[in-house]
Amino acid sequence: MSDRFALTGARIFDGDDWHEGHALVVRDGLVEAILPTGAIPSDIRVVDTGGGLLAPGFVDLQVNGGGGVMLNDHPDVASIETICRAHAPFGTTALLPTLITDTPAITAAAVAAGEAAARQKVPGFLGLHLEGPHLSVARKGAHDPVLIRPMTDADQAMLIAARQKLPVLLTTIAPESVEPARVAVLAKAGIIVSLGHSDTGYAAASAFAEAGASMITHLFNAMSQIGNREPGLAGAAIDIGTLSAGLIADGIHVDPATIKIALRAKQGPARIVLVTDAMATIGTEMTSFTLNDRTIYRRDGSLRLADGTLAGADLDMISAVRFIHRVVGVELSEALRMASLYPAQAIGQSHRLGRFANGTAADIVALSDDLDTKGVWIGGEKVFAAGSDTVR
Repeated sequence: MSDRFALTGARIFDGDDWHEGHALVVRDGLVEAILPTGAIPSDIRVVDTGGGLLAPGFVDLQVNGGGGVMLNDHPDVASIETICRAHAPFGTTALLPTLITDTPAITAAAVAAGEAAARQKVPGFLGLHLEGPHLSVARKGAHDPVLIRPMTDADQAMLIAARQKLPVLLTTIAPESVEPARVAVLAKAGIIVSLGHSDTGYAAASAFAEAGASMITHLFNAMSQIGNREPGLAGAAIDIGTLSAGLIADGIHVDPATIKIALRAKQGPARIVLVTDAMATIGTEMTSFTLNDRTIYRRDGSLRLADGTLAGADLDMISAVRFIHRVVGVELSEALRMASLYPAQAIGQSHRLGRFANGTAADIVALSDDLDTKGVWIGGEKVFAAGSDTVR
């Protein structure tokens, strides 16, 4: 017997347009239709969401941890499950657990865990993001410089083999450590290649985009900046229309005025997308944790090494949406798209994520008018309800 229900009582944003006085109909984990409330079939269950709005669940392409867990410290399926559960209350229904630069052994364990999570269909698991180790030491950020190294034939083969067993594989590389020919091979194999942690110039970034790189990792952070005679990687991210760019919208990593400038200037069709770059702290009260045997401190809304270097973000996706809407001034529908449709497009998953249409995943976030999370569904199953002590 099929599981079919209709969500009513809220404005519905389908990824493109708003619907008033309508219901979102779900069947067997997929969106079936958006219907006027008067047209709901009499034989299906009706759930009144009590006002507010319904929107496609958020898609986060850079999540290092959550629920007290870092993927680097525990590269296993249990940690992936914990991270996905930790982000669900904040509206994230699909995410890429992200491995920060580490040893080949830890990288192999993370890939194996991702492959197992895909087989087990862990709710919220979208694939993996391997951020490094093929970066630039000059723009290392919080990555351990001892572990940064050039890409080898074996590394390339490992990535291609992993992609064959993962629904999505994204890797952040720097032109200083990877040849364009390798990027072309990776992109042809279906791997999303993102440029980041790099001091490269505009010309090299353009060449890598032509080779197949299609993203930029955390725009303006750990990269060459826009200058009067050299646009840098930041300038390439904004000017090259095939490059999507992740953005950490917390007011700490990038100034609101800089975000406004970037949004006005960004060339399409690729877009700026919201990412959290979240660490283990999300969903917890912890005040510190470790990464590669270094302590990271949680203070004043940021996460930093002892020397003050930013180390990821203490950010969840609904907070990023509120910030980009309320502080930066982005219209609400566009803010929601930056957290759902645009990241789904960046990784080739917009046919099933980031919008409500017949046959798309019933990944849904219910928000109050104040943009607080009221409920979350992944594949039509409710995994979070405000006021509940548990997240399924």
